[in-house]
Amino acid sequence: MRETPGRVARAYKDLDVGLTLDHMHLDPMAPDLAERTRQVRRRLTSLGLRVTVETGARYVLDPRRKHGPSLLDPDPDARAARTALLVRAVDVAAELGAHAVHCFSGVTPPGTSPDTAWKRLTEAIAPVLEAADRSGVPLAVEPEPGHLLATLADFHHLRALLGDPGPLGLTLDIGHCQCLEEATPLECVRQSAPWLRHVQIEDMRRGVHEHLPFGEGEIDFQPVLAALAASDYRGLTVVELPRHSHAGPELARTSIDFLHDAMTRGTAPRGAAPC
Repeated sequence: MRETPGRVARAYKDLDVGLTLDHMHLDPMAPDLAERTRQVRRRLTSLGLRVTVETGARYVLDPRRKHGPSLLDPDPDARAARTALLVRAVDVAAELGAHAVHCFSGVTPPGTSPDTAWKRLTEAIAPVLEAADRSGVPLAVEPEPGHLLATLADFHHLRALLGDPGPLGLTLDIGHCQCLEEATPLECVRQSAPWLRHVQIEDMRRGVHEHLPFGEGEIDFQPVLAALAASDYRGLTVVELPRHSHAGPELARTSIDFLHDAMTRGTAPRGAAPC
């Protein structure tokens, strides 16, 4: 059935977006970034959309290395380039009135000891936290399978190393909880509530890091969404299906329908179209 413009507008009412800074979207390396950011802010305002700034673009700094350089790069200048990008993301987020800036640690380089990796991370992320403190936009670090900071325990380790700074928050990926954590996704939400600044959501199977459309994995979403609401989480809940952009419009529709159905069985936070 073909959707009419009015039906599409109603379907997307009260939705929000995770905006990934990238060459295709809001290029953080563009010389006219400030003007582009103002244009995006006006567009978001006209559509009534809230936003979180995400920084997971794969080749924005290096066209040959996925997510390179990272905050753990052996080259201090390379680490500084990632830090500068994240500080720029905080500035963009402040201009957009964003809820948070998302980031992750990166993979530990071969031959690097854990102590060295954690030292690099704390030093490289410190200027980003300072920028977040000045702007009032929290930094939301995501535990990512395979990275130095891979689990919720790793997030709390970073908090301890940094002295529990106020601007440091958490991006909780519900699928990653199913994939990797000892606790269930529901338990992860409850345990993480005080630090939640951004939530990504998709289906996933235990032990397999593959982002799946809702219903194709193992997660029971209604209690997870209800727990988010009970935690008084006020940020975005963004559907993350990075390998499904070719089917974006259809997946946006089916994801919205799925979340709306889950919300009818419990109170849940505001949703978002797939990023």
